[in-house]
Amino acid sequence: MTDAATLNATARIRQLVDLTDRLSARLGAESKAFEARRPQDAAATLSETQELANVYRRESAQLKANPEVLAAAPASERIILIRATEAFEAVLSRHALAVEAARIISEGLVQTIAAEVAGLRGTPSAYGASGKAHAGDGRAVAFNRQA
Repeated sequence: MTDAATLNATARIRQLVDLTDRLSARLGAESKAFEARRPQDAAATLSETQELANVYRRESAQLKANPEVLAAAPASERIILIRATEAFEAVLSRHALAVEAARIISEGLVQTIAAEVAGLRGTPSAYGASGKAHAGDGRAVAFNRQA
């Protein structure tokens, strides 16, 4: 391999490590916000996290399609990338658990509110004493489990 190929591959690895570390730090901060029951803190930086995640996804896809790009890099540099990726996967797993917990809590709140509203409305009776149907409550409460 040429020195230029080695330098290019090393530079690419360092860029990927930097991107991975930045995304890991962002997801770690979001996980802490969810764990502290402050999802609004995570929402404040969501657009930056999404942008980093999209860049990471594109870079990963390019690397998967053309892995020989990094072949000229020294093994020590590739090991650094592997370690950064392993750390990222651990942070990503923690983040997924935190987001899932927040989702479950949110769904529980929505279900409780919907049940309370439905209970306050009472059960409609179909017909009154005159034989005419009573006008029911026209407001609807919907709970979508797929959302």
